[in-house]
Amino acid sequence: MKKSLLALAVLGAYAGVASAQSSVTLYGTVDLNGRYVKNDGVDKRWSLGRDGINSSQLGFRGTEDLGGGLKAGFLLLSSVGADSGDIGAGQSATGSGKFWTRRATVSLFSNAGELRLGRDYTPTFWNNTIFDAFGTNGLGDSTHVLQVATTTFVRADNSVGYFLPSNIGGFYGQFMAAAAEPGQAGQASNNGRYLGGRVGFAAGPFDVAFAYSQQRDAGGPGSGQTQDTWNIGGAYDFGFLKLMGYYDQDKRDNVGKEDRWSIGAVIPLGQGEIHLGYDQSNLNLDAAGVPDNKQRKYAATYQYNLSKRTAMYGTIALLDNGDLAAASISPQGTGTPAGVKEIGGKSKGFEVGIRHFF
Repeated sequence: MKKSLLALAVLGAYAGVASAQSSVTLYGTVDLNGRYVKNDGVDKRWSLGRDGINSSQLGFRGTEDLGGGLKAGFLLLSSVGADSGDIGAGQSATGSGKFWTRRATVSLFSNAGELRLGRDYTPTFWNNTIFDAFGTNGLGDSTHVLQVATTTFVRADNSVGYFLPSNIGGFYGQFMAAAAEPGQAGQASNNGRYLGGRVGFAAGPFDVAFAYSQQRDAGGPGSGQTQDTWNIGGAYDFGFLKLMGYYDQDKRDNVGKEDRWSIGAVIPLGQGEIHLGYDQSNLNLDAAGVPDNKQRKYAATYQYNLSKRTAMYGTIALLDNGDLAAASISPQGTGTPAGVKEIGGKSKGFEVGIRHFF
């Protein structure tokens, strides 16, 4: 009898813990594919790639109602390298040792908006990914044509952000300030201070947004300089066709500027959909006697949705580097290693894979 009462007490304790954590959700994505890439001047390469149409990730999120219209919440999101079992692209590649590399934030929500602190996506990145027909994933990623702006500053550490409330007639926006920590090395997405913001308007099938930022001590060519970025993106859903695109300018002190633009479309076909995209980058360096360079990339994906959570897909892409660049359509760490391409050559390939949400 005593043992039975003890067992019931233990079960009751566990039930209390479960009830207290009922607002916490575990979720994620696994996306793997077979990938082929051929860069001019380099042997062809077959590999098991990741993140073809969505980023592989593992996340935890939760909220607590504090009363009076006030809520608290958190979100922890890590990359998942399901092809090798590591902690994911963007982490092991940098050697930073970060686990919650995608996002790690705590927030307060009220009728006045959201205050968010931690490691988070930058405002200027959102126009690059939301208005990219491939969501900045896989061989179709529009940021493969980056030249002087060797990183889009996808995330920033040590950030304080504010988000407008969602009930102001279709207008939305966010503002971010992130402090630099010079002692931290190896994280290209936050080599210095970040200041930026984004404002937009969405109504029915229409969506448009503008963003601006200034980043100090940017990595890559011109390291130690200041990079100013502004972009504008938009989309319109006609039902049978969704058009989208963006224009982005990155400028570095004493280095030069890069103008990028992307145009894409998503065409629904029954249980499937076709993604099409064209991306271009025009590089104008300040150095005397150095010619400009133009990169172009073409990509197409067919995605077949087996269910709401599972899809199969195939993507093909071709990148023309112009005369000066040496980029690859293959993301670093999941295909051809960086630094082994032929200057001015072409990069082409395809991938076939499976994506599953849980």
